[in-house]
Amino acid sequence: MIRFDQVTKRYASGHEALHELSLELGAGEMAFITGHSGAGKSTLLKLIALIERPTRGHVTVNGQNIGAMRQRSVPQHRRGIGMVFQDHRLLMDRSVFDNVALPLVIAGLAREEIGKRVRAALDKVGLLDRDRAAPITLSTGEQQRVGIARAIVAKPAVLIADEPTGNLDPQLSAEIMQLFAEFQQVGTTVVVASHDLPLVKRMGKRVIVLDHGRLLDDFRPGAL
Repeated sequence: MIRFDQVTKRYASGHEALHELSLELGAGEMAFITGHSGAGKSTLLKLIALIERPTRGHVTVNGQNIGAMRQRSVPQHRRGIGMVFQDHRLLMDRSVFDNVALPLVIAGLAREEIGKRVRAALDKVGLLDRDRAAPITLSTGEQQRVGIARAIVAKPAVLIADEPTGNLDPQLSAEIMQLFAEFQQVGTTVVVASHDLPLVKRMGKRVIVLDHGRLLDDFRPGAL
């Protein structure tokens, strides 16, 4: 589903975030990306979502070399990728329902279909009874769940998350990670950047370790 082939990413400042990185993730696989601050975790996710493009090498998602993708095709590519952020990025002037519905509204789905999908997504994250609430009235953990519902409402083939538990306590962090594992179980490819090594190890999934933009290690399930 995802392939990095000798990928280097150098920013205009001269900073090289990734250096000749090569790795593959299969369809329906779940992997954690770990490493020190500045190791390249966020850059790797941005390349998958085409928020950034590689300086050299090839990034392939679902059989397409996305680094060569024309700009007009980028929105279509991103519709197949759910993105979860540490800071939720919710619209505080809209209800929980409207926040989750936003990707479907942009995609032009019918109102009835939007309602059905939003309710299913909120039910999956345990917030169906809060659909009319304002995000500001929710706890931090609930706000993160809304962000996850929004990411999966369009049924993406790939789900990426950048430090999704960075602001949560250990119990909530474990619950959020278990949600991601449930999405993998239904065939979604899940890639999570996280510095929470104890929690990552308990998940028993593949762990890719970056160090200054290079692949330092690649632990497969059962090797930890």
